[in-house]
Amino acid sequence: MEFKPIYCNASDIYNLDGFSPRMMGRNDLKALGTTVEPDDKTIEIFQAGCRSFMDRYAARTVIPSMTVDVGSIDLSTELEIHNYTSHCPTLTYEVSPVKGCQVGCLYCLVTDGVHDHKLYAYENYAALLEPILEKHMAEEHYYYFSAKTEALQEPTLHTGIAHDILRTFVRHFEKFPDSKARLFIASKAGIKHLMVEHGGDTIIDLFEQLRGKMQFNTSISLMPAPLRLLLEPFGAPIPERMAAVRLCQEKGILSDSALVQPIFPSYLNQEVMTNFFELLHENKIINFKPEFLTVSPATLAWIGQLLEHFDPEQARALYDLYLAPENKDHCKQRRRTAPDRDWCMENFRTFQKMGRIYGISMSICYWVRKELNIDTHMIPIVNENGYQCLGYQRRLFEPSVV
Repeated sequence: MEFKPIYCNASDIYNLDGFSPRMMGRNDLKALGTTVEPDDKTIEIFQAGCRSFMDRYAARTVIPSMTVDVGSIDLSTELEIHNYTSHCPTLTYEVSPVKGCQVGCLYCLVTDGVHDHKLYAYENYAALLEPILEKHMAEEHYYYFSAKTEALQEPTLHTGIAHDILRTFVRHFEKFPDSKARLFIASKAGIKHLMVEHGGDTIIDLFEQLRGKMQFNTSISLMPAPLRLLLEPFGAPIPERMAAVRLCQEKGILSDSALVQPIFPSYLNQEVMTNFFELLHENKIINFKPEFLTVSPATLAWIGQLLEHFDPEQARALYDLYLAPENKDHCKQRRRTAPDRDWCMENFRTFQKMGRIYGISMSICYWVRKELNIDTHMIPIVNENGYQCLGYQRRLFEPSVV
């Protein structure tokens, strides 16, 4: 089955004027002006990424194809608990009706940017979900749709899989109005995604029926605009994502928190930060969860070369923040490295200070809190606006929340 993308960025990575991937080593990094000295293992992984990028670029497999296989999931499958750092304090079950993702982000946290496999969508996923909702309804918890893929993408929208999942939640709350289940959606969806119809219902129609039981957190990134067109090839433009937020707000759906991921550290300056907070404020966002780019040395080779095409100085800064030997233990799973710890702390403080100017709170995940020794005086576990960790709204469990 093949689906035409609802949004398709104009920039074509395969026809980027004057660009082609290349092998890079220590001398190339030094020629760019980097000051750090990566160890041998880091350089080995970095160069493996260079080779992979060159091969995939030549084979035209850097971004995903629009082909999707549709089948069924075993209805005895258990939902995975969203706790990949082993420190998450919030009980959250993952709702994952698709293997793979059609948005095709080259910084993807799940695939490290590799999108050469065919997508697989489970058309009966709602049938799996229904008894699980009933089983756990007495405990306060969230269902994260979707932690490992985009919830509102073409394979889930045009097949009706997303609609059926939402209808399952609607039926559950009609049958069990006191259920303590809550739906959490973090999505790069634009307004056109919310208007896709199936079986007489649009996504926004179904959202409206779940008011008070769900939240919609837009997911946006902070990076140079030309780079975003390449790194999010089928993602909705940021203005379209903000339009989706405003539509949700107009319908009374909780949608005033944003997941900001990834943030490119080399891109940040006072002007960028000011424009960012003005964007959030203009769209009535009162909370954000910042995530600095975490990336393996192999994927950094892809992203760094694309960034260098537009701004060599930013590429140099990016490499310096990630490749230093003393920073190699600042990583999540699969050697996904975060930026220099001191830099992270300095910029978290700046984000928090600027957010307060605009009345916008900051939530932060437990892994970051642990890695950087951030105490609850700086950033509370549940902040003043009721948000925790990834941006879960704790007040959703109060009967009066709309």
